Amino acid sequence: MKGVASELGQIIYSLIVTHPWHTALVHFPIALTGAALVFVVLAAWRRNEWLEHAAYFTLALAAISTIPAGLTGMRDAVVRYDGTAPFVEQKIFLALSLLALATVTVLSRRGRRDLLWESSTSVLYIAAFAGCFGLAAILGFLGGTIIYGL
Repeated sequence: MKGVASELGQIIYSLIVTHPWHTALVHFPIALTGAALVFVVLAAWRRNEWLEHAAYFTLALAAISTIPAGLTGMRDAVVRYDGTAPFVEQKIFLALSLLALATVTVLSRRGRRDLLWESSTSVLYIAAFAGCFGLAAILGFLGGTIIYGL
């Protein structure tokens, strides 16, 4: 029994102390913004209200998941890189931009359900989803350069 407790303790230690938290959490905003973009494009193409709802809720989850991804990124920059990781300022700016754009888009859509269906707002609405995915992709690329170099 002592061996099992010791192994369990090592696993918990590895998850909490050794393994970088940001690495696990960062994939959520990237995947969710990509999925939201696909849903909103399909919704516009097929004129499907259910796909638009999926895009909206997926982008809302992306906005929420950006917060723990960003906080753990700052934690890992301090813990793993002693605050000297490259592109920290740029990543903070881009992460805050992603959070702001996703949040504004979700709150705008919450107030007006017809943003995709009105000709005056549909392009801007889809562009906001594309912008969120673009920001997440750039953040992912910069994160990769920190780990693997250019």
